[in-house]
Amino acid sequence: MKPTPASASRETRAPTPQRSATMRAVKSRGNTTTEVRMAKILREHRISGWRRHWPIAGTPDFAFPKEKVAVMTHGCFWHGCPKHYRRPIDNASYWAAKVERNMKRDRLVRGRLRRTGWAVLTFWEHDLKCSESVAARIRRSLEKRGRIAA
Repeated sequence: MKPTPASASRETRAPTPQRSATMRAVKSRGNTTTEVRMAKILREHRISGWRRHWPIAGTPDFAFPKEKVAVMTHGCFWHGCPKHYRRPIDNASYWAAKVERNMKRDRLVRGRLRRTGWAVLTFWEHDLKCSESVAARIRRSLEKRGRIAA
């Protein structure tokens, strides 16, 4: 039998029932890395008035209810970042479908929020590396929506 490269065998390998059961048992703990980083930026730049997981359509990561500004923070892998997303080799069809569902849900949530009068800001994981530009973008949106600059 001729050996095949490891990547070729992984790409076509179907998950076993045991592996599927294990993966189903892994529960999400939320988008903690990006959300914690965003909260740190908001505090660092003394931007107030935000709430985490405000109960509106789509439950954005952060909301400024008074100004009706929703802030979504997306991990580059989970939401298909156009700059950084790389499809995994293992179980490629599963991951392609998973990320596509996430992207579709993101579009639907943005549309629903906008139709109800909310401004929606989306920040990718890599955007959070430059806290000054993130804070400036949020401040501009809040000012457009009536907040007096501090």
